[in-house]
Amino acid sequence: MNEGHWLDESHLVRKIRDTIRRWWHLELAYADTNGYVSDHAQGVVIPPHNLICKAALNSPLGFKRCNRSVELASSQLENWQREGAQLVEPCHIGFPQIMAPIYVDGKFQGSIFTGGFLVDTCDSSVLDEITQNAMNLNLPLDMGPGLVESIPVLSETDVAHLCDLMNLCTAELEATVSQHTDRRAFGDLIGTSPPMRRLYGVLEKVASSDATILVTGENGTGKEVVSKAIHHMGNRHDKAFVATNCSALNDQLLESELFGHVRGAFTGAIRNKEGLFEAADKGTLFLDEVGDTSPAMQVKLLRVLQEGTFMPVGATEPKRVSVRIIAATNRPLLDMVQRSEFREDLYYRLSVINVELPPLRDRKSDLPSLCDHFLEKIRLKSNGRRKMLSSDVMERFWEFNWPGNVRQLENEIERLSVLSGDDTEIGVSVLSPAIAAAQANAKASTNIETQGSMEEAMLSIQRQMIHSGLIRTGWNKSRLARELGLSRTTLIKKIKELELEESQSANR
Repeated sequence: MNEGHWLDESHLVRKIRDTIRRWWHLELAYADTNGYVSDHAQGVVIPPHNLICKAALNSPLGFKRCNRSVELASSQLENWQREGAQLVEPCHIGFPQIMAPIYVDGKFQGSIFTGGFLVDTCDSSVLDEITQNAMNLNLPLDMGPGLVESIPVLSETDVAHLCDLMNLCTAELEATVSQHTDRRAFGDLIGTSPPMRRLYGVLEKVASSDATILVTGENGTGKEVVSKAIHHMGNRHDKAFVATNCSALNDQLLESELFGHVRGAFTGAIRNKEGLFEAADKGTLFLDEVGDTSPAMQVKLLRVLQEGTFMPVGATEPKRVSVRIIAATNRPLLDMVQRSEFREDLYYRLSVINVELPPLRDRKSDLPSLCDHFLEKIRLKSNGRRKMLSSDVMERFWEFNWPGNVRQLENEIERLSVLSGDDTEIGVSVLSPAIAAAQANAKASTNIETQGSMEEAMLSIQRQMIHSGLIRTGWNKSRLARELGLSRTTLIKKIKELELEESQSANR
């Protein structure tokens, strides 16, 4: 589950975040049930006022340990129930952390947290330990008075007020999550990324109609899951949902499967058989891989769509049904129509409404919630302990482009769960080679080129500067443009040219 962006969607929470930032120079962030920081999953780091924290978050080792601190603190929260915001164990540098768990219907849904401050009752040894820890990370810090002055100092009363404000946030978020859950009760569909929110908006509009729907998208994007969701949200939800894969059977078998047959229609037809159209009467029939049907089968499908009647194999009398058709394909049907490989009239009958599913690479901010869902599914199936993915595994998942989409992700998580044995935390040692290699390639792509042409080297430097600047400024393009001496328009153009917007900001 990844509700991190809801911190910005809720007007009240935005006001509270701004107040906390103004009063104490602290930032609120969201972590999912595994302690994974949603903003960090999208390559976004809001630069804190605390110079030590700022330097740590801009350091690869420091960034990793900051996230690990949140994971460790978050692991304590599931048993808190409704005790509200509290101080938890300090971060890896030694700063206090405050976490407030979020519960919906009694189920732990993650937390909001803040840190990077000192309490005015602490003695000087705490600051000495913090500065020593920072030095051990080899952070580029000026140990002058400005460093100490940048650290927010809160009184015990301030901490109590901060906890109260965080509790207001969690109450608002719990209400928001419930509203989203109610509004988006689309079965097993998982995700709150912008592409998925756009998809939910379309599904909400089309679910209650009886219009034929064509669901398109790459293999593994969840076309049958979406089709079931449309059925269960529609007017036929209390009737049958029947599904078949049109590419799995030859023409003769598919015709019998869809339309049924009468006794004696062919060798082996020893009794009358009801077809799927009849089984789905008053309900929904899902035709997967409809693009693989033959021209002869396309004619028969067109007749059902136009007239609502079909002829069982070997029958002499047609049957009439009321069936909502949802078809799906990963093939370019319109191109096939132009090549005379698919009937034009059937195409337009099927695609009254076209629902296109986003590939996983375009909705990577949903990775934490998808992983959480599949890990819980495995736990329930095996009746074993709940496992979690290490932050290193999530980093590699983020860098991989998932050609097999959500199906590939689910298979990978199931594979990792088996190969990790009795370990509660799944590490990188059992990752598929392709996913491990993708992370190495991504790291290599961010290094400054020392070979090749001068133009290539300059592009590498520009990419590094703009990427690190975007992270440092919290993706504030206007501020970064001023720092780099560019116009905002030029910077946006550079971001697109260097493919930083899509690969790093993840639709932020």
